[in-house]
Amino acid sequence: MTTIKLHNTRTRRKEVFAPLDDKNVRMYVCGPTVYDRAHLGNARPVVVFDVLYRLLRHVYGSDHVTYVRNFTDVDDKINARAAESGREIGEITAETTQWFLDDMGELGALKPDHMPRATAYIPQMVAMIEDLVTKGHAYEAEGHVLFAVDSWREKYGALSGRSVDDMIAGARVEVAPYKRNPMDFVLWKPSDDDQPGWDSPWGRGRPGWHIECSAMAHELLGESFDIHGGGNDLMFPHHENEIAQSCCAHPEGDFARYWLHNEMLQVEGKKMSKSLGNFFTVRDLLDTAVSGEVIRFVFLQTHYRKPMDWTENKRTDAQKELGKWHRMKGNETAGQAPQQVLDALGDDLNTPKAIAELRKLSDAGDIPGLLAGMDLMGIRTVSDEFLSQIREDEREVVEDVRSQLVEARETAMRTKDFSEVDRLKSALVDAGVEVRMSKEGVELVPGAGFDPAKLEALK
Repeated sequence: MTTIKLHNTRTRRKEVFAPLDDKNVRMYVCGPTVYDRAHLGNARPVVVFDVLYRLLRHVYGSDHVTYVRNFTDVDDKINARAAESGREIGEITAETTQWFLDDMGELGALKPDHMPRATAYIPQMVAMIEDLVTKGHAYEAEGHVLFAVDSWREKYGALSGRSVDDMIAGARVEVAPYKRNPMDFVLWKPSDDDQPGWDSPWGRGRPGWHIECSAMAHELLGESFDIHGGGNDLMFPHHENEIAQSCCAHPEGDFARYWLHNEMLQVEGKKMSKSLGNFFTVRDLLDTAVSGEVIRFVFLQTHYRKPMDWTENKRTDAQKELGKWHRMKGNETAGQAPQQVLDALGDDLNTPKAIAELRKLSDAGDIPGLLAGMDLMGIRTVSDEFLSQIREDEREVVEDVRSQLVEARETAMRTKDFSEVDRLKSALVDAGVEVRMSKEGVELVPGAGFDPAKLEALK
């Protein structure tokens, strides 16, 4: 069996992964707050933990791994979006949840085993808060219920490596007058008539952000489970608060034993920001003929614990390399997962090394090994099964348009007028076809949303 080593944020060292139960390996990853499209940075933890999920399934068996990733569908950002747009909150969250699933699916991410919505677990949250109040770890104040950090003072801050005193000294937030300690955090807060709310022992209200994940993780994975993941921006306060309230509510358990955090994403060496004009969503890229496979490949060339820089050069290089690998495929099928790729992934998800091993397989002409390694890493998002289902007449339509695009491209290179090339590419993308253009030629790859009818007008 492949040995898996993971860098545990809690202990600050790389450890051999030993699950509590190798017949039920359990992982929880913090998911999105659903009020808008997922931006590129939101996609990084999805891809990182999808690779880990695939590795765990390969090592322990797909029936022996449980992956939970939540949706936060009650939040002040969602309330604000509803107020701005005049739309119902449920309508917004349903739409944006599906957007997220569609976009992440384009990146080759498998759906987790459970995708709980916070609003479906309000009773469990209320019960956990009641228990914390009873045990002296929480208190009610002015319609709010707050976690008492002093009741967990000796251990609070262990994950992020901060003391309570240091956190108080560095706090920049306005301290509510009803807090006993500036670091106390909200478990339950009152709702007015225009805000979503549920009945509780403390009146009509809604949960604080942190309690959601604790309640859902306990309900679906128990008081102790193996892995908890997310971006390093969640380490404090979200994950720190999860640990505090979960361990106080269920002292018999360990909550999560291994903590993994991915670093943040930049664009062309700068923090992604609307003010800098370098902010874009996953859908923005997909709609400009950048395939999900290319996005994923760029992500995986940087180790998850290092800052990842999205650049145009990386995108074009990824597109060329993947195009080369796809053209090498021929009639070959995937073989056994290469041990050298498994070993790289087992070493704290060393995806850059795994990709280097794929390149060696490509150079050696080991196509079955290359394809198996790509499959293991989730790189091939267009499945052989799907491509084989395209009828011969549909293939002819695609080939006819490809010929037009090749001719238009050759003309454009002479005239410097690329309007016809852009028109054809736009029509192909709209029809669900990925366009791969390189010095070697033009390759068209129909995707899961392929609609050949949209190409008929181009014939």
